[in-house]
Amino acid sequence: MGIAGAAVSLMGVVVTGWFTYRGTRTAAAIAARPTAEQNQFTVLQATVNRVDRENTELRTRQSRLESLVRACTWTMDRWARQMYDNGIEPAPPHPLVEEHNRTGV
Repeated sequence: MGIAGAAVSLMGVVVTGWFTYRGTRTAAAIAARPTAEQNQFTVLQATVNRVDRENTELRTRQSRLESLVRACTWTMDRWARQMYDNGIEPAPPHPLVEEHNRTGV
């Protein structure tokens, strides 16, 4: 009876150890998953912040460029009127300028 009891006890220890190993490994995997997801989210958030910053800079530059083009157009129109008023025919505009004047695009 002593040997049988020792064998059952040994078997119990092995099975308990196996379940403990499995549970610990599974718990570690579950605990690591949110950390990995958090790292991915951190990278994604940094990328979104960078893209937002770049878009803001590009919008500012585009707005400034559009203002500059309007100012140049206004100035050139004033010069062309002065030339017409003094009987001077200005050179024809670039085809892109003519297209923009015709279509507004």
